[in-house]
Amino acid sequence: MTGCSVNHQVESDWPEVWAVLEPAFRAGQSYPLPRDVSEADARKYWIKTDGYNAVARDDAGAVAGVYYLRPDQGGPGDHICNAGYVIAEAARGRGLATKLCLQSQDQARAMGFRGMKFNLVVSTNAAAIKAWKKAGMKIIATVPAAFRHPAQGFVDAYVMFKSL
Repeated sequence: MTGCSVNHQVESDWPEVWAVLEPAFRAGQSYPLPRDVSEADARKYWIKTDGYNAVARDDAGAVAGVYYLRPDQGGPGDHICNAGYVIAEAARGRGLATKLCLQSQDQARAMGFRGMKFNLVVSTNAAAIKAWKKAGMKIIATVPAAFRHPAQGFVDAYVMFKSL
């Protein structure tokens, strides 16, 4: 995807960020949140005080994708980050997920993280798995039947990792 700018999320971005997040959360196919999660609870999940949130805008200025970046654990494990991404439905299939993953890795390095870990990559989310592998992430574990997919029932989830 060309012409996309990625910037730190600011308070005034939230309504547009929620417009991207809400359909993904309601679909229940990739995030471990109740499908009826409230906007307030989704915001608490997405934005953490010890994290970084980014917004990708297309050439027209519309939010095309978002991500969060934060420590995966506290204390002696706080040098490994966790990240989550959502691409707007209209922007999918153009390489933006890979671009955001790579950009977030640069941001993570700048923040002092030494590795990036995804704790729950749903095995049925083929597009995401392809994007994360293209960005250098590797599947390091499979958790059997870890995710309750709304259409496919219990499906496996992957833990993915990349040293930074």
